This record gives sequence, structure tokens and C-alpha cells, in this order.
Amino acid sequence: MIQTILKKDLKLFFSDKKAVLLTFLMPILLIALFAFAFGGTGGNNREAKPITLLVSDIDNSLDSKSVLASLDTLSTIKLIHKDIIEATDLVRKGDYVGVLIFEKGFHDSIANGGKLPLELKYDSAREIEMGMLQSVLMQNLMSSIGEKAVKAKMNTYFETNFSGVPSGIKEKVFSDMDSGDTGMNAMMSNDMALKMTSILKEDKKQGNLGLIQAVAGTAIMMLLFSIAGIGGGLLDEKDAGTLKRLLYSPLKPTDILFGKMGASLVLAILQLVVMFVFAWLAFDLPIFNDIPSLILMILATAFAVSSFGIFLVSIAKSRQQLNGYSTIIIMLMSAIGGSMVPLFIMPAIMQKIAVISVNYWGIQGFFDIFWRNLPLTDILPKMGVLLGIGLGMTLLSVRLFKRNILKMV
Repeated sequence: MIQTILKKDLKLFFSDKKAVLLTFLMPILLIALFAFAFGGTGGNNREAKPITLLVSDIDNSLDSKSVLASLDTLSTIKLIHKDIIEATDLVRKGDYVGVLIFEKGFHDSIANGGKLPLELKYDSAREIEMGMLQSVLMQNLMSSIGEKAVKAKMNTYFETNFSGVPSGIKEKVFSDMDSGDTGMNAMMSNDMALKMTSILKEDKKQGNLGLIQAVAGTAIMMLLFSIAGIGGGLLDEKDAGTLKRLLYSPLKPTDILFGKMGASLVLAILQLVVMFVFAWLAFDLPIFNDIPSLILMILATAFAVSSFGIFLVSIAKSRQQLNGYSTIIIMLMSAIGGSMVPLFIMPAIMQKIAVISVNYWGIQGFFDIFWRNLPLTDILPKMGVLLGIGLGMTLLSVRLFKRNILKMV
């Protein structure tokens, strides 16, 4: 008897394609994605992707060029030379992690043993990358110009305070410092401290970074699930016979589809508004900093998500099939798009794939509003991409729905 029940249940399980997909395929796909995201592939020999660093060499001296040439040989850093104004703007927009600035007088400071006019302006939203970058930069600076700078400082010190000291004694002092790294390293670290400046100054108008990631990422992921469920109402109407009666009415198939999309769009807007208002009330998210940008971003995101919902409906033949498709696709989109894992810790290939996801463009747009405080003109391109995704999905959905409508009834 037990054996009969066991066989029956296994047969029922494997006959349900949705259950099989969710049980086996879904975990495999998510494990693969998170393994890529957290660098769990390629064994111990896997090379880390280089951090792209902007450079602005205002001093333009032999010493600054020598340091840059040394940095350029490192596999952990990729240098891109930019004008200081352009570089600062690119970091502010989140396109790059930071810009290393060699101020005027860098060469003179080394020659005179003074404090180096060297500054690293960075995006504080990418602190993990900055920690690794700062360590690499300091090690390279110490090895490339540290000894030269310290000896220049010691020469200046001797000439100022002990001008009559024979050169042999000075050389002996330098030799002793070289053999005992403690004194040399102490002097180098004092004069070669890298000035760190966050381009995004924290103020009351700026939201909490972790909060923005949590709210934006979760809001878009849950919105995708909600809209997929709302769109599934059309498939329920098919099962109930309502869709067949609607097709016999003067309504066109596209009227039915756009009606569902309109309802989904309204509910998507309401859901996003409620989520952001809750985040404001509960966690003090600054939603009133830029109302026009926030409204437009909500509309663009809601349109893209609504179009995604009707696309799923147009390719599914039943509610069960829709549930299976939507769960897999939405989880994958959320994983690669930044809803589950912050994008900056993902490898380069994952960051490139992320741009196909609605989640990516929505999250980046809300980051620009709440964290970077960018003007509307800088956020419009991301809104444009969301509108483009929505329009493309809508046109494709109309074509698929017209082709499959007779099969549905």
C-alpha cells in the first residue's frame, strides 16, 4: 500500500512540469548566478577583474608620469585618463569608482620632501572597491616614490639644521634607515598619506545607501510578481469562459489586452507609491527631494513592469504555466539586475548582462534620485530605456496575443 501511494505521488509530481522546473531548474539557475556574482567559479586561480580608475594628471611631470606608468603595470587596476572636470562628473554619476588627481606641485613636493598633493575622489556607494583600491595605490606609491621622497626630506632637514655634517654621515644615516624599515616607513606614511574625498557629500537630503538598495531592489522585484499575478486574471477569464464572450462582443483582442495593461499600470503606480511612502514614514527615505524626477521614474518603471506582465500573459497558455514562467524569469531578472545582490560586487560579465533587466534600470534610476541627487536631465536616459523596454514588450505582446488568442479560447 505504501509503495503504491509513493509511486502515485512521484508520477503526479513528474507529470507537473511547473513543479519539476521550480524544484530542480530554479535552484540550479540561482546557484549558478550567485556563484558568478560572489566569484565562486574558476577555483583559486581565478583572476579578479581590474578596478577601472580615472586619472587626472594636472602636474604632468616626470614624477607623476613615472607613478602612472608603474600603476599601469598592475593587473588589479585599469587607468583611464580624463580631464578633472569630466572625471569628477563621471564619478558623481556612478560611472566610475573614483579619480586619482596629481595636483600641481607633485614633482616639487617630492624634490623638496614635502607632503604630496595627491587626492583620490571617490564614490562612497562603492566602499568595498575603494578599500581594495586604496590599499593597492598606497603600496605602489610607497615602492615607486617613497624612498626618493623621504631622502629628499632628510636632505632638506640636514641642510637646514646640520649644514656642516659631512656627506659620509648622511649616507650612513640613509643606509641605516634602509636596513631598518621602521623609520623609513614611518616617514613615508606621514608624507604620503592619500587624501580621500567623497564626491557625494552626505547631507540631510541624501538617503541611506543600504536603505535605497533595499527599497528600490525589493519594490521592483515584488512589483514584477504582483503584475504577473494581475495579468494572469486574463487566463482565469479564459478558464471561466469570460474571454470567449468578450471576443464575441465588439471589442478587439488588443482592446482586451490594453485594458489589462491599463489596470496593471494603475496598480503598479499605486504599489510603488505606497512602498516609497512607507519607506519615508518608517525609515525617513527622502522622497520629497526631487518630486518631478521621482514621479517620472515611478511612471517609467510601472510602464516597463506592466508591459512585462502582459508579455508573460501573451506567451502562457494557462495560469499554471504563467506561474512557472513568471517565477523563473522574475527570479533570474532580480538576481542579475541588482535586486538580490548589489551590482558592484558582481564580476564584469554579470554587470554587462544586468542591463537586459528591468530591475537594473529601475534601481539605478532610484539611486540617482535618492543617493546621487542628480538633476532630471541626467536621469532621463534611464527613464528612456525603461520606456523603450515597455514599448518593445508591448508591441511584441500584441503580436503574440493576436496569434495565440484563438488557441486560448
